[in-house]
Amino acid sequence: MASGTKSKGTTKPKAKGRNAAAKSGRTSISRAGKPKPWGMILGVIVVVAMAGGVFTYAFVQIHEKEKWVVAEDNKDPSVNIDGIKQVKYDGAQHVTAQQRVAYDQSPPFGGPHDQVWANCAGTVYDKAVRNENMVHALEHGAVWIAYNPDKIKGDALDTLKNKVEGQPYMMLSPYPGLNKAVSLQSWGHQLKVDSADDERVDQFITSLRENKYEHPEPGGRCDSDGTGFDPTSPPPFVAEKPGKDAVTMDGKGAIEAGDEGMTGQPPVSGPASAPASAPASGSAPASAPPSQ
Repeated sequence: MASGTKSKGTTKPKAKGRNAAAKSGRTSISRAGKPKPWGMILGVIVVVAMAGGVFTYAFVQIHEKEKWVVAEDNKDPSVNIDGIKQVKYDGAQHVTAQQRVAYDQSPPFGGPHDQVWANCAGTVYDKAVRNENMVHALEHGAVWIAYNPDKIKGDALDTLKNKVEGQPYMMLSPYPGLNKAVSLQSWGHQLKVDSADDERVDQFITSLRENKYEHPEPGGRCDSDGTGFDPTSPPPFVAEKPGKDAVTMDGKGAIEAGDEGMTGQPPVSGPASAPASAPASGSAPASAPPSQ
């Protein structure tokens, strides 16, 4: 009995050992044979990467648009434009229709100007217009796009026209002898580019058109009703350099400036030698606009 009991006792542990080993082997084989879901992992990684890229792109685009928006903490967005030129000019220095100004820039974008502004209510001029009138429109917050008629034609000209026609505080005109294809002007700012499709054209317009922080007369008019300026037959551009009697950039020789006020009505004065209270003989009455 003792030996049989011993035999049974030794046999059972062996069976348990074999069963345990078998289970252990099956477990090992099962674990080793089960593949990891690499496809799913890679798919998740791709989705996350794409989502991150979309978010980054959207953020960059929003930031890019906001960069050109005028705000209290972004008064002159044009500083971000590559190639922008800036000059400080005093406003409210007026000349008569017979006077010329010895401008320091070509095209000019600030300084003394005619007491009557050029129409800038989305106006497209087919012929070059007198500088002195165009500069006055800049003082009111307009953007003036000038182009070299020898370089800008056809589709390129249509591109510029589409940016101006019907748009308030915009005007377009040819500018003979311009050293670039296109030149954009606002008061105290200028940008010259080689193509009408240059993205900086729109950046300039967005940054400076009616920018109340960057021109002397916010709220100034752009229509020319009652001023004597006829946009269908404007004062012509004069290519010859001004003579020695031209008004200088510091205003020497300009007539009394006067105050246009928010309506932008042009002041009317006599020649520079006549007292402000007594207009020269033959000049228009103080209540009438000057003849162009």
